[in-house]
Amino acid sequence: MTAPDRAKLIAELGHQARVSTAWTVLLHHAIASRSGINVTDMQCINLLQLRGPMTPGQLAQAMFLTTGGAITALIDRLEKAGMVRRRRDDADRRRVIVEATKDAPVAELGARFRPVAEMYGELLETYSDEQLELILDYLARTNEASPGVIERVKHLG
Repeated sequence: MTAPDRAKLIAELGHQARVSTAWTVLLHHAIASRSGINVTDMQCINLLQLRGPMTPGQLAQAMFLTTGGAITALIDRLEKAGMVRRRRDDADRRRVIVEATKDAPVAELGARFRPVAEMYGELLETYSDEQLELILDYLARTNEASPGVIERVKHLG
C-alpha cells in the first residue's frame, strides 16, 4: 500500500470512528431516556457492573464528578429507582459501598440493549476468526489507552 493510500485509509477509519461514537452516544441517550434515567446515571450503572461495587468517592472519580453533591444526587436517584443500593463495607463499617442491583429496573435496562447485542452478534458472524482477533486487539488496545487520553483531555487548556 502506498503512503497516500494508507493516509486515506487512516482518515476514513478516523471518520468512521467519529460516526460510530456519535451513534453510540445517541443510542445511549435513547436507551437512558426510555428507561427514565439520564446518560450519566446509565454510565454509572455500567461502571458498577464492569468494575464491581465502589465507594461513592471511587465512583465520583471514575465518573469525573465532584464528591459530595453531584455523586450523592446521582446515587440517590439510582437508589430511588431501585438500580443501586448502598451498604456498609464489611471490612470497615464506616465506609459506604455502592453496588448495582440485579432487580427488575436494571434487568429492564439491560434488556433494552438486546437489539444492539443481536445486531453485533449477526455482524460478527460475518468475520473470520483472524479478523475477530484483529478487531479484539484493536478494541483492547484502545480501551487500555483511553484512561490516559481522558487524563490528557482533562488537563487541556
